[in-house]
Amino acid sequence: MTQDQDCIFCRIAAGDLGTAFVYESDAVVAFDDLAPQAETHVLVIPRSHVASVADLGRDQDDLLGELVAAANSVAMTRGLTESGYRLLTNHGKDAGQTVFHLHLHLLGGHTLGPLG
Repeated sequence: MTQDQDCIFCRIAAGDLGTAFVYESDAVVAFDDLAPQAETHVLVIPRSHVASVADLGRDQDDLLGELVAAANSVAMTRGLTESGYRLLTNHGKDAGQTVFHLHLHLLGGHTLGPLG
């Protein structure tokens, strides 16, 4: 597992900062966002350092699948499956990526406006 000690999400995933996980596996962790943009706003991240979705290769299909499965599990636990939720990621500063460690945003808990 590759980690970048200068990356805040790598430190969170390693357990260095005492962040409470709402989901945890060998490859993925999820935790509540500190600045939520919705009633439910959970970040789902790989434990290994991957800068963004653009850095995933076909050899990491299992990791992407596990990230989505983790998000679905959290959504079910939080009671969002029936009402719906949004799952998104950003790539690059123009898209709003501020932490350059792949992360999925799980948003829900109320009606979300349309995108685009």
